[in-house]
This record gives sequence, structure tokens and C-alpha cells, in this order.
Amino acid sequence: MEKLMEILRELRPDVDFETETALIDEGILGSFDITSLVNAIMDEFDLELDMADLEPENFNSAEAMWDFIQSLKD
Repeated sequence: MEKLMEILRELRPDVDFETETALIDEGILGSFDITSLVNAIMDEFDLELDMADLEPENFNSAEAMWDFIQSLKD
């Protein structure tokens, strides 16, 4: 989880990723942010993501992202 938090802080240091739960729903992360985030997650965690994986609920919070990453690794 710590590596994900590092990625998120580098991407958007102005966002409190520890408490935010509506990153997509409230437009806190835009399309460029999501593109950068997905690429960083794929590189860091050696994952392949499909377009079907890019559901808002998978990216609304750091916890949701971590759960999503863990589910792909299983």
C-alpha cells in the first residue's frame, strides 16, 4: 500500500489520499491523472489492465485502488 501512496502523492501532492473517497465521482482526478495513474500502477505492480477494469469504483479512493490491485494479483 505504501508504494501506491507514493505514486498517488507524486501524481497529486495536493490531494489527501488517506481520507478522500470520491476521487473520480467528484472530479478530483481527471482523465490525464487516471492515465498517468494506470500506467504507474501497471509498471510498479507488473499488471496488465483492460478497459473493462477502468471502473470509477476501482479508483475512487486509495483503499479501493489497493483492493483492485490485490484482486488483479490473485
